[in-house]
Amino acid sequence: MEIKLENISKEYKNVKALDNINLAINSPAMIGFVGPNGAGKSTLMKMLVGQLLPTSGNIIVDGVLLNKNEKHLKERLGYLPQDFGLYEELTVEEFLDYMACLKGINRSKRKSIDRAISLTSLEEKRKFKIKTLSGGQKQRIGIAQAILNNPELLIVDEPTVGLDPEERIKFRNLFSEGSKEKIVILSTHIIEDVESICNSIIVLNKGKILFAGEPSELVKGALDHVGTIEIVGNNREEILESGMKGEFKITSTVITPHGTRYRVVSESLPSSFEKITPSLEDAYVYCMLKGEVENAG
Repeated sequence: MEIKLENISKEYKNVKALDNINLAINSPAMIGFVGPNGAGKSTLMKMLVGQLLPTSGNIIVDGVLLNKNEKHLKERLGYLPQDFGLYEELTVEEFLDYMACLKGINRSKRKSIDRAISLTSLEEKRKFKIKTLSGGQKQRIGIAQAILNNPELLIVDEPTVGLDPEERIKFRNLFSEGSKEKIVILSTHIIEDVESICNSIIVLNKGKILFAGEPSELVKGALDHVGTIEIVGNNREEILESGMKGEFKITSTVITPHGTRYRVVSESLPSSFEKITPSLEDAYVYCMLKGEVENAG
């Protein structure tokens, strides 16, 4: 599958949710969308699944305009939005049966339901009404319906919210395995999820793409911009004041036997800081900081 976004913009009452987005995605791929609230991630995903139309620009799937042939995409699509409604009075099995009918799964419906229940570890809950389940179990149902049709394009918005660490690892592996043959797009605030499984990362802010490429390239761009310093005793006011002024971003604060160790990201790292190797989270923070500096300029 090949997806192209050409000069995509979306406006709501003169506010640009997306601003001239250009992007090409080819399978197989495991892509992480990251960015703050309001960055445009959910808007972009809703456009990719045909729920929203762009104000301008084109979305092309396998050489065909999406708005000319939505059926071609939706037959091959699995989607879990951030706010996914469930029919609480149905059992897990009944709900998945209903979703299978909506997706047009007929001959292999029973097999597809059994597979989705197994992959999301819902075997013991399949006969339970949804209203009796925990938040994490309901999230698993959302993931189950998204993978019912073994989609070529799987788009999931904050899929690991409400899951415990063991469940998060399980579903990260599930998404990663699936991306060997298809396109999986994962939108998340959890950088660890992206770092663990994504071979491509897209950083969005204020409707614009700040970075699109391999995570290692994002990390490389943050070299010499991440450092630590240990402040002895209670003399912390100066560094805290500098952080408040936006001279750098404090990404962690650790109390030590001697004082406080700060980890910071900065466009121009002060000489008093010891430079360290950036993590992907550091690189993301630096990308955002650099974007803010460029917009200010």
